[in-house]
Amino acid sequence: MQKLFDHHIPQDIINISNTLSSHNYELRLVGGAVRDSLRGEQVSDFDLATSATPEQIQKIFQQDKNYILIPTGLAHGTLTLVIDKKHYEITSYRIDGSYSDNRHPDQVSFTNSLEEDLSRRDFTINAIAVDPLTREIIDPFNGQEDIQKKIIRTVGEPTHRFGEDALRMLRACRFATKLEYHIDTPTLNAIKELAPNIKDVSQERIRDEIMKMLTSKKPSIGFDLLHELTLLPIILPELEEGYGIDQNEFHKYDVYRHNVETCNHMSIDDMIGRLAALLHDIGKPRAKKFALKIGNGNVFYNHEIIGAKMTKNLMKRLKFSNEEISKCVLLVELHMFYYTSDWNDGAIRRFLKRFDGDIDFLNLLFRLREADRSGSGTKKNSPYILHEFRKRIDNILKDDAALKVSDLNINGTQLMELFKLKPSPIIGQILNYLLELVLDDPKINNYDSLKSEASSFIKKNN
Repeated sequence: MQKLFDHHIPQDIINISNTLSSHNYELRLVGGAVRDSLRGEQVSDFDLATSATPEQIQKIFQQDKNYILIPTGLAHGTLTLVIDKKHYEITSYRIDGSYSDNRHPDQVSFTNSLEEDLSRRDFTINAIAVDPLTREIIDPFNGQEDIQKKIIRTVGEPTHRFGEDALRMLRACRFATKLEYHIDTPTLNAIKELAPNIKDVSQERIRDEIMKMLTSKKPSIGFDLLHELTLLPIILPELEEGYGIDQNEFHKYDVYRHNVETCNHMSIDDMIGRLAALLHDIGKPRAKKFALKIGNGNVFYNHEIIGAKMTKNLMKRLKFSNEEISKCVLLVELHMFYYTSDWNDGAIRRFLKRFDGDIDFLNLLFRLREADRSGSGTKKNSPYILHEFRKRIDNILKDDAALKVSDLNINGTQLMELFKLKPSPIIGQILNYLLELVLDDPKINNYDSLKSEASSFIKKNN
């Protein structure tokens, strides 16, 4: 007996399906939303596939005032219907041609066969369709069985599927991580064989798959797979460098394992923060190599500085934005922040100055420190000194102290007018000098005091 889909389907989709059916075309729900619904998750954003060609879809819907038609990807048979500001993407059933670049089909052709369309998809769990009108589940490749068994398996022969599109190898690892499924043996073997083809995938797409993997409950599953399948040395060689690099008695794991365990323990509410957790100690292997070279033994001096530089280069390679790079690099650089009870308030303000006292960044940095401790495998509770430091920081932030030049109660324009100065580097030097004074004594952050101090600085430096 054919199984029926018993999850909610939006009325708009049923209306679209009825319209296409009245013209003798079929519409089917496909893709990840079907998979996740069958796994018991609540979803609302379904991918739609139809036996109608793009031209036929346009002919049917472009005259109907209830729909706005957007040709989002006509070359690949995709259009978007907008109904009351809600977007529904519809793709015509298609057959992909050859893949000469291991990434994109050289050409596509349209078909009226749903099974032909499903046969070009990557994994069986993503090759299940649903008729929104009858709720019949169409599953020619036994994807439902693989969902029950928690298996990632390609549609058809694995080497052929990965030979078409090398990105699918990363997708297999990502799905195994996100869903906590196992990749079946033939699929694993095909990935190992074709791993070098991942070089044909753009850095942007690699970045996107890594970031999606970081949204998983336990990202280490995916990075362990990438290591096992020899993909990690190609896409994240900096992380791979830590494999087998032993640490001191305060760490249970080698550098690689510590990085991925720290990532597991990092909060999931900020993906750049989680990336920083993954990369926070990538500088240790190179720091250790240098220490051994000069006879210092098994130590990792300045690994946070080395790691910050490596993180910057890695993120540039993967085409992250400048803002994301700056944030992640600073987290890696500061994750070893050191505090003792004899710090004066000025020292704490200088620490906060590194990130302009941004409270969100501060919270993220402390969460990274906690994840770092948990990821060591030997430490359980936060040390008292961290709680003391955070309490002192919070008290200073309550005072609304100046932590950056723009917080000063005097500005560059005023300095030029007061002392008849022209725009030049001296203006920035004066402001930075004043900020240093205010960091030690916030009480002088008033116009008259700052004017007087600026006058003294100018006299000394004339």
